[in-house]
Amino acid sequence: MDRLNLAVIFGGQSSEHEVSCMSAVNIIGQIDREKYHVLLIGITKEGHWLKTEKAEDISSGKWRESKEEAVILPDATKKCALLTDKDGKVTRQPLDLVFPVLHGLYGEDGTIQGLLEMAGIPYVGCGVLASALSMDKLYTKQIADKLGIRQAVYEPVMKDELESIDKVVERIEAHIPYPVFIKPSNAGSSCGVSCAASREELVRGLYLAAAEDRKILVEEKITGHEVECAVFGGGKEPVIASGVGEILAGAEFYDYDAKYHNPQSQTITDPKLPGDAAEKIPEIAKAIFKAVDGYGLSRVDFFVEPDGTIIFNEINTMPGFTAISMYPMLWEARGIKKQELVERLLCHARKRV
Repeated sequence: MDRLNLAVIFGGQSSEHEVSCMSAVNIIGQIDREKYHVLLIGITKEGHWLKTEKAEDISSGKWRESKEEAVILPDATKKCALLTDKDGKVTRQPLDLVFPVLHGLYGEDGTIQGLLEMAGIPYVGCGVLASALSMDKLYTKQIADKLGIRQAVYEPVMKDELESIDKVVERIEAHIPYPVFIKPSNAGSSCGVSCAASREELVRGLYLAAAEDRKILVEEKITGHEVECAVFGGGKEPVIASGVGEILAGAEFYDYDAKYHNPQSQTITDPKLPGDAAEKIPEIAKAIFKAVDGYGLSRVDFFVEPDGTIIFNEINTMPGFTAISMYPMLWEARGIKKQELVERLLCHARKRV
């Protein structure tokens, strides 16, 4: 049987560029090379699409020096990547499948998904609508409100409102007591997120979040367990959920540095949670995944308060796949090894309609 042509796209123009590269290396190492011929396409922070030959060059960063280019052709009659070698010779590489291992803006927000839809090439992960909705925390919250799912009290802020910063601060203070969390509506890996216990810190946090997105969320601080649940399926396959994993942050909260640079941070599977939270969370995670029209994979994040109250936080449609990422860990705790998980994702992508 001929191998399928699979393109793995990584990097990207978002603040999660480095995380995407780490995720891609782990995924590439789990792909069955007897089933797939793999084309590696890296997108630099500036938006340059490059072809690279091996995962080692992704780990070292050498791929950014490549003299070869590779772009997905949007022509649905071709279903291919356009390759340009260092001498300028152009060839076409037919593609059967794409794994867009891209986190954050221009990867997890429906943009790359739209390109692949135009190209008529099956791909791993959620579609345009689910990706765009889930990437925008404000709209995700509105969907959760419609489902009647408990979440943190929040106040939306638009970037241009910061021109009248005093009015914004007064509005927030009248609605939510300190301490509060400030988040960009469209960003991942906790980029641009901060915690404020005073007006001065709130102002600083608003400007920090505004550097990442024009929409900002200010939320009440929830005290309790920070947990995550992995979801898989959709389309013609039933939606299933893993067990629950808990984050033990090595800092005040689980920001970007705590996730990837603080060795004190830990993730554990099947933690002891109050009440029946461990049983309820997978069902809520599946409900949210279905509500946003999810497909393929997502990780749904929650807080669990000491009395067992479950509070929805957010959904990530292309969760991290690094060595410390919860999504693959949660499935491994259920007996699904990384290679099998990657193969399931690839097979499911080919069934999308």
